Amino acid sequence: MGRDGNKSCFACCFSTPTTSSSSSSAIKLLFFIVPLILVSFIVFVLVPRNSTWALIYSLPPSTSAVAAAANSSEKLGAAVYAESSQQVLDLPSRVVKTVDVGGSSGEATLSHSDEVAVNRSASPQLSAVEAVTKFQELNETKEYSSLNTSITDSDSLNITINGTPNNATTSPNEIIALPLKHNRQVRTKLDKVEAGLQRARSAIREAKNGSQLRDPDYVPVGPMYWDAKAFHRSYLEMEKQFKVFVYKEGEPPVFHDGPCKSIYSMEGNFIYKLDVDTKFQTKDPQKAHVFYLPFSVAKMVRFVYSRDSRDFSPIRRTVVDYINLVAQKYPYWNRSHGADHFMLACHDWGPEASFSLPYLEKNSIRALCNANTSERFNPVKDVSIPEINLVTDKLTGLMGGPSASRRQILAFFAGGVHGPIRPVLLEHWEDKDEDIKVHKYLPRGVNYYDMMRNSKYCICPSGYEVASPRIVEALYNGCVPVLISKSYVAPFSDVLRWKSFSVTVSVDDIPKLKEILMNISTRQYIRMQRRVLQVRRHFEFNSPPKRYDVFHMILHSVWLRRLNVRITDDHGVVAN
Repeated sequence: MGRDGNKSCFACCFSTPTTSSSSSSAIKLLFFIVPLILVSFIVFVLVPRNSTWALIYSLPPSTSAVAAAANSSEKLGAAVYAESSQQVLDLPSRVVKTVDVGGSSGEATLSHSDEVAVNRSASPQLSAVEAVTKFQELNETKEYSSLNTSITDSDSLNITINGTPNNATTSPNEIIALPLKHNRQVRTKLDKVEAGLQRARSAIREAKNGSQLRDPDYVPVGPMYWDAKAFHRSYLEMEKQFKVFVYKEGEPPVFHDGPCKSIYSMEGNFIYKLDVDTKFQTKDPQKAHVFYLPFSVAKMVRFVYSRDSRDFSPIRRTVVDYINLVAQKYPYWNRSHGADHFMLACHDWGPEASFSLPYLEKNSIRALCNANTSERFNPVKDVSIPEINLVTDKLTGLMGGPSASRRQILAFFAGGVHGPIRPVLLEHWEDKDEDIKVHKYLPRGVNYYDMMRNSKYCICPSGYEVASPRIVEALYNGCVPVLISKSYVAPFSDVLRWKSFSVTVSVDDIPKLKEILMNISTRQYIRMQRRVLQVRRHFEFNSPPKRYDVFHMILHSVWLRRLNVRITDDHGVVAN
């Protein structure tokens, strides 16, 4: 059969006789419509109604620009991190604050070629969506979702147990509150670490309104604490889960070493104690909450800095080179831009050493004796630690003193004249009053510590730097400290209410010093002196360390700052 025959067959299949009725036309229409209806019904039932873009759809209208940026995340790179903000735990207000730890894009730009190398991420870069959700809570249940409340109020000083000092200001940033996935499963070790921190945050909040926990060694109580219950629970949570990874790179004496018997003794003793610690130190960096940079600024000044040159750049290069080393070998510095890393320095130049890198100053936790807010000390993320002048590794002979009623001297000071405050003190009070014993040099045969033990108040003026070992010496000898300084954040102010066991006198009020002290009633003085005896356990140096002593209080302050930083890593970065 030819081509015409084929056409005839095709036509026969779909043609109808001219005599067919209208009912046959309806049958042909159903032949096409019924399958179409069945296919539509199957698609309607099987395909989910919720779009996979529900996250973007749920953004508030004001975040449309961020949502648009998410569609071009490949172009943003690591700069997105600098625009993100971290939520900060505020225990008194029981809400979550936001504090910018990434810095502006201008602050994140490094001028030194070595510094640029440090900030070049060794791990995969974050997309825009990941950056937006970077500091959202890693909640596994609905119980924790209520904690994701953001505020912009910053009247208070501290991220932790108390409020913030008047001279410390923060600039909270508005954050994007994305919906949480309550059914999210813990996927990485970092997720588990953050989930544990979240449980600790909740436990600390609950402790504020709960009953006092029992403790075989010590139960903090009294007005010396901003919140004794919250502090106690936080300390117990620290003991239960806090882990520190100490970088092993670096050779002594600049690294893993430091002075242990001098005015900078806390530097060397902390490095040594943490290096040999088995309770808080972890060998697995993936389990660590914080990472310790074990360099000694005091040893850098001795071995790296040339005193005749007045050139600080060798110390800066040492810091930059070390962080370059750990940033290239491990992924953890780049993962958080140093926000979960900390350094400790008691030398006056500790803050200056931290200025070597913007991320070290702006993001990292800096534990400093020289806690001067006028030199960019930030109480929200930095830690003020006590300056202790140790002659030996024991406190033998440094502790003691008679009761409050047996102290005959009203106030006492003896020390070198340096800095802007001490000359004013000596000008007004040196050899001017029998009740105010102020000396540049002690008379022959007079013992410094005996004078402290027989004084009601010990005057602790700042010298060249704001910190003074006299503060701890006063506590050791049961003498109420009189703090005279500018821009100084007293040690452990996140936990301790210094106003309850010390006296603060402004520089302008030095001429009125006796009047101020005489106006304190005997009853109030006795209360303050008893509180001094209670809180001095937090300043005691012990070898080996004991619970609640100065070593553990430094760790606790670092722990509190870590509670206020939330880090995610969806890429599951591990150590090389």
